[in-house]
Order: sequence, then structure tokens, then C-alpha cells
Amino acid sequence: MILDVDIREQLKEYLKLMEEDVLIKVSTGNDTASNQMEALMDELVSISAKIKVEKANLPKTPSFSINRIGNDTGVTFAGIPLGHEFNSLVLAILQVSGRAPKVDNNIIDQIKAINGVYNFETYISLSCHNCPEIVQALNLMSILNPSISHTMIDGAVFKQEIDDKDIMAVPTIYLNGEFFASGRMNLEEILAKLGSATDNSELEKKEPFDVLVIGGGPAGSSAAIYAARKGIRTGIVAERFGGQVLDTLGIENFIGVKYIEGPKLAASLEEHVKNYNVDIISSQRAKRLEKKEFVEVQLESGVTLKSKTVILSTGARWRNVNVPGEMEFKNKGVAYCPHCDGPLFKDKQVAVIGGGNSGIEAAIDLAGIAEHVTVLEFLPELKADVVLQDRLYSLPNVTVLKNVQTKEITGVDKVNGITYTDRATGADYHIELQGVFVQIGLVPNTDWLADVVERNRFGEIMVDSHNETSLPGVFAAGDCTNSHYKQIIISMGSGATAALSAFDYLIRN
Repeated sequence: MILDVDIREQLKEYLKLMEEDVLIKVSTGNDTASNQMEALMDELVSISAKIKVEKANLPKTPSFSINRIGNDTGVTFAGIPLGHEFNSLVLAILQVSGRAPKVDNNIIDQIKAINGVYNFETYISLSCHNCPEIVQALNLMSILNPSISHTMIDGAVFKQEIDDKDIMAVPTIYLNGEFFASGRMNLEEILAKLGSATDNSELEKKEPFDVLVIGGGPAGSSAAIYAARKGIRTGIVAERFGGQVLDTLGIENFIGVKYIEGPKLAASLEEHVKNYNVDIISSQRAKRLEKKEFVEVQLESGVTLKSKTVILSTGARWRNVNVPGEMEFKNKGVAYCPHCDGPLFKDKQVAVIGGGNSGIEAAIDLAGIAEHVTVLEFLPELKADVVLQDRLYSLPNVTVLKNVQTKEITGVDKVNGITYTDRATGADYHIELQGVFVQIGLVPNTDWLADVVERNRFGEIMVDSHNETSLPGVFAAGDCTNSHYKQIIISMGSGATAALSAFDYLIRN
């Protein structure tokens, strides 16, 4: 069996939700992946009588397509969608069978209104926790619109295509044979990139809120829930739920939960918020904040929202090392997510910039994939926890360079090396390699605020013990603030504090 007992039992329960029969057309050869794919098909048929399988000649081998009886949907998996793509497989089967997707009707209408021929291909790795969102979005578009098709391609199975196209980051999307996008995207962002119009007329009609939360990460989700529970008019502007949580693979210090993966926690945050009377304004980014009669928040779409109080929870993003070559070779050897892009550097030479917990965890993970890993740390000693350092130093294919400063990431069409300076001697050195993973911490997403609220030299919003900012009626929480510790559980607590403080402010004013 290709599925373990637990996954098989989960799948059995999921497939009970199928509405109608589906036909899976499978194209296989004599290779190992083909044999595994045939074994998977056998298991699917044995689990549900509503699944039929037949042999076919598809454009890629091994691959299989999931179709309605008598009607091809354009949903194809080139590779075996297990690991992080298991949910993509389950959702595709359920949605093709007629199970309604959990998507707003206006989004469904946008998808159905798309005209033209759109053949999408998404290159993924099964260890990538950002890939499924794109795979599931494009699969759904294919199911809803007959002019759209989508093929998920596992780079480990179709390595030659990865090499031929110089793909060095996943997910990478091709549309009609041409590069379309790379990196994390959601359904709304894909539609926007295709030029599908978003109707802002309803946003422009919204009455002022009592509390408007900006940001949908742990802090923002917590703030929205706590505000809504007070029975006051609550809104949340969330470009995407989860924030940095979406870039976190394994979470083991979230009290009460022994282990959870970031994307799953992000989905839980969104689901929890939706259980309350919260006006969710998704796929929008704040552009400007101004205090008038109300606190006004202008969005990049041009719409201005008004609220009696605002809670800023815009989180943070990966910090750039800001050396020549970093931006030029982003997704061409420069990466920020070892879990997503690490498999593309199998048996290659890579470097990790950063000696904190994130950097050392990345180096440990990459050491199991790459031929050799070089860690570059600016300070004289690593900053990571001792247990991580001990594990790192036990690995035979890792070199640690301390007290060095990255000077340049070199390359032509893609990365071919890194130059660093020994801070003790001032001498420059160059290492030939194929990949550089930047892991040097976070920078707050507060540039858009300018001088409207007080920020420190790091760009963090200054807050007091009640999470109130320098501007009355405006509060802030989470990683965008001057909180000493950037942790999920601390962000959630600060979001709750900000919401309770905003409620108290409303009572006083």
C-alpha cells in the first residue's frame, strides 16, 4: 500500500462526501513513480465505489486526470500528490464529484466569466507548504471554467523539465507555455493577475466600524475575535490570513498543541474568525491611515474605510540581506524558504545566511538534501539555541563561518557563488555554489504608516501596556510592534489586549 493506515482512514471518511462518480484517467510507464501511481489508483478504487479508473495516453507520464463521467475537467496531477499535496488530491476529487467549494459566490462568478484558453502548469515540490494553495486554486478554476486547465507537476518526478526551464523556486506557474508567476499566491491574487475585475462598489458603501483590524495573522485574527465577542461592529482587512505563519512548516511551541503546520494553523485562524460576526475584507492592502472624525484607512484599491478605532496588526516579512545579487537572483538561486525550495537543490552546494534559530534550522534541513551547506554568521558566535547548534555541528557536510559579512551574491543567469568578508582580517573570500538561503530575521510591515504613529528605528510601532499607539484610537499588536519577542502565542495575546483596549476606548469616548 502506498497510503499508511491513518491516511487511508482519513481518505475513506473524506470520500464519503463525494456527490457523483468521477473517472480518473491514468497514464503510466514502467518507472518507479508510475508503479506508485498505479498503486495509488488501486487504493482509491478500493476505498470508494464512486471512483472509476481507466488507462489513457496523457501529455505527461506518469500522470492522471480527474474528470466527471463523460466530461473532462482539465485537472491533472503529474506526479503523486501526497505530502503537502494530499489535500489537493482530496479536494479535486470532491469538487469534480460535485461537492460545492467553500468560495464566495462573487469569486465563482469571476472565474466563470473568464474568456479565452488558459492552460496552467504549476511546478511544485511535495515538501512545499505554499504550493497547495496555488494547486487548489487553479484546480478549482479548471473545474468551474471549461476554458481553463491545470496540471500540477512534481519537480522530483519531472526533474529534466525543472532543469530545462531553470526553475529554482516553487511554486512556479506557467501559462500557455510561458512563465506566469513564482511564489505564494492565493486565488484572488491569481484572478487579479489575469485581469479579472474586482467590484469595489460594496466596499465603498460600508458604514463606519467600531473596530477595524488591519492584518490577518495571529494578532489580527485574535483581535477580530475578541472585538466581535464584545458585540461591536468589527471588520478585518486581510490581504491573506496567516501572515508569517504561512511560511512556518512545523510549530511545536504553540501551547496546547504538540505540533501543527503553519498553513493548517492559518486556515484554522480564518475559520475561527468566520464563526463570528466579522466583516472580512480580503485580498486588500492598506495604503494610508489618517485621523479625522473617524480613523480613515485608504486601501490600495482606492477605497477608504472608516472606523472609530483601528488595530494595526500588519506583521512582518523576511529581512533582505541587501547586497548586490540578492534581488537580481531572487528565485534564481536566492531563496527564503528552505522547506519549499530546498528539494530543488538536491546534491548541490548551498549557503545559509544567518546563525539564529531560523538559519540553523534551515541549514540542518538542507544538509539532508544538498551536497554541502555553508552557514555565514555576522557575529562572532551563532545565536541559535544550543540544541540546534549541537545538531548542526554533528553533520559532516556543513561548514560554519562566523564573524563574516556577506558582500555579494554572484551569478550570470542564476547564482554561481557568494563573496564574504572576514570581519577580523578584512580579507574577502569567494565560494562557488548554486543556492543561497537568506534567514536573517524579520522587518515590520509598517512603511505605509510614515509618521502617522510613532515608530522606533527598526520601523516597529511603539505601543504601551494597553497596546495603544501615539495616535488616540489607534492600537497595534503582533510582530509589527516593539514587542520584545516575536512569537505566535505572544502575538495572539497582544491582539486580544489591543481589542479589549479598543473596547475600553469606545466606552470612554
